[in-house]
Amino acid sequence: MNKIILLGYMGSGKSTIAKSLSKIQQVPYVDLDQYIEKKVKMTIKNIFETKGEIYFRKLEHQYFVELLENDQDCIIGLGGGTPCYANNHELLVGEGRTSIYLKASIDTLFDRLKVGKAQRPLIADKTDEEMKEFIAIHLFERSYFYNQAQHTVVVDHSIDQIVADIVAILK
Repeated sequence: MNKIILLGYMGSGKSTIAKSLSKIQQVPYVDLDQYIEKKVKMTIKNIFETKGEIYFRKLEHQYFVELLENDQDCIIGLGGGTPCYANNHELLVGEGRTSIYLKASIDTLFDRLKVGKAQRPLIADKTDEEMKEFIAIHLFERSYFYNQAQHTVVVDHSIDQIVADIVAILK
């Protein structure tokens, strides 16, 4: 069983890249947040609002482990915070696992996130300056965990180039 694990900050392109990579590698893609929502029949937003973040982080860890232990090859897209909780960063390395940090600059993340800002509760109410500062602080806080990935791919250019960089790593 081979697992390709994509991680990075919100807006780094995990879902978009995983979908393209899935077609090329002919391996199914599983978005961890969507997987959790199907399992518990609640949205992530609803889980946070009714059960709290600690409950969500426990579920996130449980289902990440479940996906890793499944004997099917797949691409797993993690939530932006997944590597930072419950020692999930330790699960990024192991037999049959290839973890890739999709690293984006603050400007790239800002440009991508401001478009769909209203759908992202963490940044919906922030001004442009507040948003840039929020992204910068978060990236700094999470960098240790993100850098536990086996590989880093800069995602400040085209999807085709990013996917080609990842395919080269997987060879």
